[in-house]
Amino acid sequence: ARPPRRRRRPLSIRRRTTGAMVKRAYRLQEFNAHQSAVNCLKIGRKSSGVMVTGGDDKKVNLWSIGKSSPILSLAGHQSAVECVTFDNAEEVVVAGAAGGTLKLWDLEEAKVVRTLTGHRSNVISVDFHPFGEFFASGSLDCNTKIWDIRRKGCIHTYKGHDRGVSVAKFSPDGKWVLSGGQDGRVKLWDLTAGRLLKELPAHDGPVTSVEFHPNELLVATGSADRTVKFWDLETFDIVDTCVEATGIRSMLFTPEGDALLTGTSEFLKVWRWEPARCADAVDVSWTKLADLSTHEGKLLGASCQNSFVGVWVVDLAKCE
Repeated sequence: ARPPRRRRRPLSIRRRTTGAMVKRAYRLQEFNAHQSAVNCLKIGRKSSGVMVTGGDDKKVNLWSIGKSSPILSLAGHQSAVECVTFDNAEEVVVAGAAGGTLKLWDLEEAKVVRTLTGHRSNVISVDFHPFGEFFASGSLDCNTKIWDIRRKGCIHTYKGHDRGVSVAKFSPDGKWVLSGGQDGRVKLWDLTAGRLLKELPAHDGPVTSVEFHPNELLVATGSADRTVKFWDLETFDIVDTCVEATGIRSMLFTPEGDALLTGTSEFLKVWRWEPARCADAVDVSWTKLADLSTHEGKLLGASCQNSFVGVWVVDLAKCE
């Protein structure tokens, strides 16, 4: 009897190399992560082995990537969880909720160690300081706040956006925080002076992603307006602009800093700059991509759709 046809993994990516077909991307897993819609997720950048998700069910769930049962399911928020992130050691998670409250979770103890209030509307972005006991949050109240965990409170409130702050991101040296808004505006704040350092010319749509270069004074901003802009942080001049076919959902510099990886709803693209050019494009139908991380030559992309989370792998060694 003829053996049964082996079902091809859906949505896998192949390209021709010397006559052979080489798979460049595949879906590692898809699983039901919450009892209702998943609103946010973050991959731990230290290990790329853990992921945290937040949902309409008011829970924060911790996952080992590759497994479909949570390590922890943390209940305690009074409203939907809308943003989550790890600290650098992957020992603590901060989560922001629709009610404007932030909670700091100790993962070893599986309990809340801080509840912080001050935002007047939904908290939609969070980022941990690269070192030190601080984190930043952005809210639909149009404000960016800097929180001191030891002092248990807000130490700076940065105003100036006309709509919600969709991205808050610390620079690698920890001296600046960059806020990107749903108004398309990009503002760079000096943490030491506690004031606005520079406002960069706005995007034509909401800012969706911000990435600092790992070792150069360069930052990339991505937007729903389908562009990525590269900025020189010494002169604050625009270095280059890359134009996508659809809005930018997530992006990441390679560890070496020689390329920027951007994720849209259907593609991973590899960009170089000066001059701006797309060096490669990989067809990955991850749709509602929410985060990217690199580990040992592989790119992990995580997406959420309704109550499900999908994790995808792209082999960067097979990309240009």
